[in-house]
Amino acid sequence: MTARGARDVDVMAPVRRWRAFGKPHRSELYLRWSLYLMSLLQPFAVLLALAGTAGHGPSGAVAVALFLLNCVVTGLSVRSHRAALDRYLGRPCAVDRRLAVTGAAALIAGWASVLTCAYVGGIAAGERGPLGATLAGSLLVLWFGPLSVARPVRTAVRQALAGLALLALPLLVAGTGPGTTAGVVVGLAVALPLLGASCRSFAWLLSVVWELDAARETQSRLAVAEERLRFSRDLHDVMGRNLTTIALKSELAVQLARRGRPEAADQMTEVQRIAQESHREVRDLVRGYRTADLKAEVIGARAVLRAAGVECRIDLGEDAAAALPGPVQAVLGWVLREATTNVLRHSEAGHCSVRLRVAAGRAVLELENDGVPAPGALPAQSTGTGLYGLRERLAAHGGELDLPPAAPGGFRLRASVPLTAGPAGATDPSPLENTPR
Repeated sequence: MTARGARDVDVMAPVRRWRAFGKPHRSELYLRWSLYLMSLLQPFAVLLALAGTAGHGPSGAVAVALFLLNCVVTGLSVRSHRAALDRYLGRPCAVDRRLAVTGAAALIAGWASVLTCAYVGGIAAGERGPLGATLAGSLLVLWFGPLSVARPVRTAVRQALAGLALLALPLLVAGTGPGTTAGVVVGLAVALPLLGASCRSFAWLLSVVWELDAARETQSRLAVAEERLRFSRDLHDVMGRNLTTIALKSELAVQLARRGRPEAADQMTEVQRIAQESHREVRDLVRGYRTADLKAEVIGARAVLRAAGVECRIDLGEDAAAALPGPVQAVLGWVLREATTNVLRHSEAGHCSVRLRVAAGRAVLELENDGVPAPGALPAQSTGTGLYGLRERLAAHGGELDLPPAAPGGFRLRASVPLTAGPAGATDPSPLENTPR
């Protein structure tokens, strides 16, 4: 690989990682960095405050020291925000230690900023109190943001009041007037609840996103479980009575045979008849369970995709689906069902199109969607069990499944079946059908 190619790979790596994330992960990154930016903007506010005192404020070295001190607390605040969000989401983290370190650093830096502004020469007398209050207030904000996320509301309020008291003390010690100090405290007392509500709202929204994702996963598992229960219920209804009858008649035949009664043969003949009838009913049940109707699958795919927020466009070629033989409709119905499942499970699709056409004696179903997580995530020769099963189904009817090239970030699936596929009902041969009666 050339040096230019290596640079291109490095540039595209963040894009590939972003595409590999699902919607909950992307939402978490967005909300996390929204909170982080609330802290990262504080040093710029301090820089503007220092720049506003140019000519009658602290010297260059002192201003740089105050700015760097604020940057250190900002870094600690970002780390505390990260741990606070993990605590809010129920993940293991060391938020107590990080909050303690951030609070201590903010207190020390606040005292240092106020006293520096009060006693370092070069600062105008009228600028000392407001500048010190601005620097100390910004440090208190950096600490209270993650505190409001990690702690219950009552605890955060109590600690915020303690922080305001500890802020007012150095201001009074430095000679700031009681009126100015009270104004600073009241202003922060109004601003901090708004800040805490914003931070906690971001955390709550993030938790809702993950809960919705978990609910969607649970809904999928429940749908599978419900289908299994339905099949087991149908199987029980079909086989329960017949197996009970077979057991009773077999026991009766044994008793008659031990007594040398000729009626034993009649009972066994009846058992054989019931067993054959049960075999036929189970075969019909399995066939009905495994048969997929193309028209019903088209309606279901459109409803499911639209419910998931995917824009779906379906073109059946002037009602070509209704003119297809039953076996062809059934096998293409399975293809559409599996393809729709893959769109929902393995992509973040926003658009999906399905097209059916008949050409050269074959029915061709093509599905294309966008939102593939990462380039190359679905190679041309996929080893997934779903596509492998579809290839087997299609091969049983002389059909083929291939994955033509698609646009970047897209995926295309094409299935073709000859119109002379096997007889209706042979869409998914069951081992029961190959068992001699």
